[in-house]
Amino acid sequence: MGYNFIEMYGEYLRDESRQVGTAESIIFPKTEEEIIASVKECVLKNIPITTQGARTGLAASAVPFGGHIINLSRMNNVMGARYDKDTDRFFLRVQPGVLLTEIRKYLLNKSFVTSNWDKESINALNHMEKNEWFYSTDPTEISASIGGMAACNASGAKSFRYGSTRDHVEFIRVVLSDGDVLSLKRGQFYAENGKFSLVTESGKVLSGELPKYEMPNVKKNTSGYYNKPNMDMLDLFIGSDGTLGIISEIEIELNRTQQSDWGVTVFMPDEDKCLDLVRALRGEKIFDHMAPMRLKPSAIEFFSHNALEMLRHQQKTNPAFSSIQEIKESYHTAVYTEIEGDSDEEIWGGIEELGDVISMLGGDEDATWVANNPTSLEKLHSFRHACPECVNMQIDEVKKTDSGITKLGTDMSVPDEKLKEVMKMYNDDIEKNNLHAVIFGHVGNNHLHVNIIPRNMDEYKKGKDLFLLWAEKVAAMGGAVSAEHGVGKLKVPFLQKMYSEEEINEMRKLKELFDPNQLFNRGTIFPYEVKEGTA
Repeated sequence: MGYNFIEMYGEYLRDESRQVGTAESIIFPKTEEEIIASVKECVLKNIPITTQGARTGLAASAVPFGGHIINLSRMNNVMGARYDKDTDRFFLRVQPGVLLTEIRKYLLNKSFVTSNWDKESINALNHMEKNEWFYSTDPTEISASIGGMAACNASGAKSFRYGSTRDHVEFIRVVLSDGDVLSLKRGQFYAENGKFSLVTESGKVLSGELPKYEMPNVKKNTSGYYNKPNMDMLDLFIGSDGTLGIISEIEIELNRTQQSDWGVTVFMPDEDKCLDLVRALRGEKIFDHMAPMRLKPSAIEFFSHNALEMLRHQQKTNPAFSSIQEIKESYHTAVYTEIEGDSDEEIWGGIEELGDVISMLGGDEDATWVANNPTSLEKLHSFRHACPECVNMQIDEVKKTDSGITKLGTDMSVPDEKLKEVMKMYNDDIEKNNLHAVIFGHVGNNHLHVNIIPRNMDEYKKGKDLFLLWAEKVAAMGGAVSAEHGVGKLKVPFLQKMYSEEEINEMRKLKELFDPNQLFNRGTIFPYEVKEGTA
């Protein structure tokens, strides 16, 4: 199928990581039954399978490692709803190809297609008003699919308050490598003393042991398989990068929309004071004479001095960024925070308190941007999203001179007490190697995206070497080498800096229980090893 496949389906050989793979065939199932049939055929022929959603991932999980692609983009129906009036909780049941943008549109306008919904789902919808509920997981790429978000345990800015995808998944169906199906409801199957047993729909019992490694004590982590004592076994599959099975159905929990939602962008005179402001926003006590702040932010985002310089330049030269408010030359470093509450009055009290902290840290309270309505808030969102857009534009320009250069962006997180240390490490190493880089991201969770923008192949190689070094140092700090994008294929070497060979072999053993022929997403999480009797 070689040339014709590339001609017709070449776009499905890549994702947003800008990596390109190989494949011989592809299917776009619309039902779980079609997934099962495709998997069974591949098992008979020992053909590796790569699962894809919207291909918005940055770690190359969706880049095929030869064989067959199962692309779930046409499994894009919202299948039903459930409202628990006793706990006032609302759930949506979706196929994995439903996009985040579609969920937001449906909830904003209450515009669900309900022709195939059951009576319980229709009744649940009667408890919903337009824009009354929202799905809080908010990665920068809003065209991500829900299945892909579950596969890498995506999070985003509002994870500071609401957590990651895992915290909002109540039920999943998973097609295993023999075509059997696991149906997992939260609270149904738990590990006990490091051991677990799961029962498939055909009655097959899958029993095994959890790895013995401990995950790092950080707020965000998608580095390898989730592993905690007596864990809910549903959580094993969230963030597993499609290596254990294919998620064919998901029930996600929604959050109630707050009455008021404000955004605040604060510009500080230097980076150290900026990080002190972050600590204050997190509720840490930074002044002996002042109690911790009472604000409860949903998001706390950081923008380095170079990031602001990059945006300033784009404002002057690119009309596409004209909607962003003017970033004055005096603005050095920025923090964006979003606050939700029951009323404007409630939030305003916290904003006044924030103003006092800004002044005490040497910032200019009058230079702060405050948005307290949807229109002005959207402008601040545009500012937040402009950074990754600018980086991608610059990388695309560099690629015109050398196609081998790709985006270099970190996705590492550290414990609270290591925030300033890891920032110093990044800055010192970037300066020492004379590299051009911008830093932005979810600083409230100590999770920063360092984007090195290489100007030539030599700088590209230097950047890649730095990332390996940083992975080792972050792991030594008790951090995670991947916080929200998953390991995929790109971060396999990073994971080997975080876990020992023995610990990674424990992950392999777990995969072998669910996928004994190593068909699913080969080369993801750990290198594919050819074993006797396999291909």
